[in-house]
Amino acid sequence: MGFNELNSVEYHIIHKLSGVNLNNKTIEEPAEGYGSFWKYKSANELQRNVNEVLEEVELKNALIRLNPEIKQQPELADEVIYKLRAILISVNQVGLVRANEEFFKWLTGDKTMPFGENNRHVPVRLIDFDELKNNSYVVTNQFRIHHRETKIPDIVLYINGIPVVVGEAKTPIRPSVSWLDGAHEVHDVYENAVPQLFVPNILSFATEGKELYYGAIRSPLQYWAPWRLENDEDKLAKQLGLSEIGKELSDLLNPYRLLDILQNFTLFASNKKKQRNKIICRFQQYEGANKIVERVKEGKIKKGLIWHFQGSGKSLLMVFAAQKLRKSAELKSPTVLVLVDRTDLDTQITGTFNGADIPNVETTESITELQTLLERDTRKIIISMIFKFRDAKPNMNTRDNIIVLVDEAHRTQEGDLGRQMRAALPNAFLFGLTGTPVNKADKNTFWAFGASEDQGGYMSRYTFHDSIRDDATLPLHFEPRLVDVHVDKESIDKAFEEFKESAALSDEEADALNKKSAKMAAFLKSPERVTKIVTDIASHFKEKVTPHGFKAMIVTPDRYACVQYKEELDKLFPEEASKVVISTSANDDFDFKQKWGVDKSKQEKIVDEFNDATSELKFIIVTAKLLTGFDAPILQTMYLDKSIKDHTLLQAICRTNRLYPHKSFGRIVDYFGVFDDAAKALQFDEESVNTIITNLSELRGKLPEAVKDALSHFEGVDRSIDGFEGLEAAQNAINSNEKKDAFAKDFKYLARLWESLSPDAILDLYNEDYKWLSQVFESVKPASQNIGKLLWFSLGAQTTKLIHDNVHVGEVHQLDEFILDADVIENIFNNPDPKNTKKLEKILIKRFKKHSGDPKFISLSERLEALRDKAELGLITSIEFVKELCKIARETVQAEKELEQEIQEKTPKAALTDLFLELKNDETPAVVERIVTDIDAIVRVVRFPGWQNTNSGEREVQKSLRKALLKYKLHKDQILFDRAYSYIKEYY
Repeated sequence: MGFNELNSVEYHIIHKLSGVNLNNKTIEEPAEGYGSFWKYKSANELQRNVNEVLEEVELKNALIRLNPEIKQQPELADEVIYKLRAILISVNQVGLVRANEEFFKWLTGDKTMPFGENNRHVPVRLIDFDELKNNSYVVTNQFRIHHRETKIPDIVLYINGIPVVVGEAKTPIRPSVSWLDGAHEVHDVYENAVPQLFVPNILSFATEGKELYYGAIRSPLQYWAPWRLENDEDKLAKQLGLSEIGKELSDLLNPYRLLDILQNFTLFASNKKKQRNKIICRFQQYEGANKIVERVKEGKIKKGLIWHFQGSGKSLLMVFAAQKLRKSAELKSPTVLVLVDRTDLDTQITGTFNGADIPNVETTESITELQTLLERDTRKIIISMIFKFRDAKPNMNTRDNIIVLVDEAHRTQEGDLGRQMRAALPNAFLFGLTGTPVNKADKNTFWAFGASEDQGGYMSRYTFHDSIRDDATLPLHFEPRLVDVHVDKESIDKAFEEFKESAALSDEEADALNKKSAKMAAFLKSPERVTKIVTDIASHFKEKVTPHGFKAMIVTPDRYACVQYKEELDKLFPEEASKVVISTSANDDFDFKQKWGVDKSKQEKIVDEFNDATSELKFIIVTAKLLTGFDAPILQTMYLDKSIKDHTLLQAICRTNRLYPHKSFGRIVDYFGVFDDAAKALQFDEESVNTIITNLSELRGKLPEAVKDALSHFEGVDRSIDGFEGLEAAQNAINSNEKKDAFAKDFKYLARLWESLSPDAILDLYNEDYKWLSQVFESVKPASQNIGKLLWFSLGAQTTKLIHDNVHVGEVHQLDEFILDADVIENIFNNPDPKNTKKLEKILIKRFKKHSGDPKFISLSERLEALRDKAELGLITSIEFVKELCKIARETVQAEKELEQEIQEKTPKAALTDLFLELKNDETPAVVERIVTDIDAIVRVVRFPGWQNTNSGEREVQKSLRKALLKYKLHKDQILFDRAYSYIKEYY
């Protein structure tokens, strides 16, 4: 028996979780500590019918087992079940996220019912979180569920009769089918078709046996994440086989892990548009937060340093840690102090805590208030600023269940804040989090947070390479531009000394530093230089950034330079396309303050407008503000003209590495010369940091090899043959799924290089090759209904443009001219044109050939033949010839309509297949099938009931048909277009 998704991946999952081997119907013990809880039941054994989500018998037993009040009166269980059913039904009105949030409150034991004495409200437990063996755990497969339509998810996991996990397994045999196909099915198909099944959902997962990814309900696929095993770094680097996935899967789905995620690592947050989102942890957040909690519970080591790369979710890690610490009964209601590193509290972290509705959170901006809170023994999550500890008194609170979480811990080296913090809170736990590695020279940071027991000084590490591997962040490229405006080496070294960590300063302090180096400032801000740079920014932005729908940030030497850049930019873009974000001080000129000052609320509005893809705002111009803690995924390019290095540089450039649709990298355009010596710009002990940013010129060097690799799949194919024959030869060279997928992989790499470099002149050398490869790729990528399509990514803007470069509007319009219908015939009749008459003649001859066995068409064919003979012998005038020809054409159209009515029972695809097979020889049925599938898929998307009776409907379908034929270079075959369109009109 061959492999498929059922007998390899799906059965493997069931085997790993429950010990049941469905391939040979045997049962063995699952690995101890992994899935020993789960019991397998086939879908038929579950006590439910096809439109029920809950297994109510099992749920009722659990309610009686876990709740003493219900045990005394078992009928009370029904009242709880009625409440749960109401939430399931409400999903259509309130939406999936809100219904899931309401069910979550029941699952976590936050809901009460009046079941106690004298109708006293008591908590209702659906799950026992303390004694896991008191719950029932069932895994089932091929689970049939009907809501709006019937769907059959591969794997469903039940705890106490409640479905909490849905999983989709895909075949491991074909390279182009990946976990993405399974995730797409869960997210785009099941969640919409059977939303009730997902109301109690903790998480969903997808795997093809090599990679395992999981996500929360309504989570876009780019936010699904892999689950990793702790202390298993070597194995993670390998492409995982089935046995590895079994380990990861049974670790993620271990009831302890699953219920920990439910209780402590799940948040519901509102975004700026007041939409609710569900957030669950990524692996590194789970591991980091749990290490903090375990260390506090053990109580031996009082500190720890966590390095998780910029953009990988440190804010959420702190929220999860704080939430779990606060919920932990053995810590006796601890105080969690979250310290941010900036000069105001409007940061990502406060936004995350507030957006997630975490209870008992208090923010304070004054040391006096903070001292009062600590002296009063406040047992809450307190958010304050690290710099407040400059004024802290010793022994502010000596309690040992105070836990301090410090954001961007490397900043504590300034002014020895770590020691002051330790003196103020002598028995507290101090945990430092940083997005950049800490250099060994920063002894203060290691003294404050690094425990000697931790290898390399870090309690938890999640590096740049880890975050790229897990798709948590994007790669970074830098591009030196206008080298003649760069600052010379000697000045840069001096500037780096003077401006060290200058972004950590306020805007005003940065101004003051610039004044010290008047010579440098004069050079940087000379009008000629600024004009030159801004003109270059404008052309670069128009060519490389805005066509893809992204935005940019400009970083200038100081506040006055921000204004200078803005004024120059306004000459090239509308005024509303850019905004300056700087702070002003009491010493500033009144007019300057009036015009350029940005307060907190104004800054928030600017940031919201920048994040709105539809807004006019394309550039934000800054000098120090927004270089850290600013989260704008739409920001793809940073134009850098300022001296920054190390931590500040790394934090700044990582503003561009956040995930966003169709964004494949973050780009830094360097006008200052920061990266003229990249090693000097990012000086860290950690070697991996050296490879964080790649020069775009290195990518140029990779282009020839990438083109060669993509072309290597077509050895012996004559690329000078144009049209369908040329494409067919290329398709025959990659005639198996394995060959197609290997080509797709190489082309995908090449296309990414191409998009990154475009519009570089080097591309001109390879334009013809790339255009040819792009067209082959377009013609063989899976049809829209096929699996595997998600690995065949959508093409970038530059590539798409190139593919369509050779399609001219004139040609497309010509296709309209000879749709054989009454109007066209009428037109030829009224305006006899020898060229059009000849075309009509050819069309009729081909049509008659198609229906060669039909008496009606034989008769029409004979009439045409006789008419032509008469014309040749000069027996009729040209006007009479045209008149008679149009008469035959009209009768042909009518005869075809009658014939098509007779064969209406034929399926649309079968009719189209017949048509194409007739026009092709029998050697290429695969190509015919692909053309038909493409046309069928496209037409089904654009059509609507009664489209044949509207001009817009006919126009849309004709356009879609042309597009499909163009892909195979068949768009000039008029007969084919006419026949295909008339079939579509009849059958769709």
